[in-house]
Amino acid sequence: MDLVEVELARVVIHQKGDQQFIHLRERNGKRSFAIVIGYHEVEEINRKLCGVQAPRPLTLDLIGRILSALGHRLQRVIISEMRDDTFFATLVLVARDGGGKGSGTETVDCRPSDAIALAVQTGAPILVAREVFEALARE
Repeated sequence: MDLVEVELARVVIHQKGDQQFIHLRERNGKRSFAIVIGYHEVEEINRKLCGVQAPRPLTLDLIGRILSALGHRLQRVIISEMRDDTFFATLVLVARDGGGKGSGTETVDCRPSDAIALAVQTGAPILVAREVFEALARE
């Protein structure tokens, strides 16, 4: 799969309405696109961008802590597909053996909003399949 690195360029929060937007922009190019997500998801991404800690761990904080406790780290996020106007994402996790060396990777299917929130939390890169950019250009 041919992948393009992107960055989270903008978060748009509408106080009224269910549809919120995150904009991803090609890191070394001009292409960009928006993903529609829910209000709670955009709030979580914005919280992570602003470095605001919740008084108690929220779901994505918990996921990050579980990964760390199990000796895994988020290597990268891949937005791999767009089908029927829905984006699909994958978390690529690296497992660590006792000696600290990488012992392989695991992939986990997830929603792009959750994947991007985890990427913001951990500093992991966000990659988009070139086919996704091509599908968006055809629309």
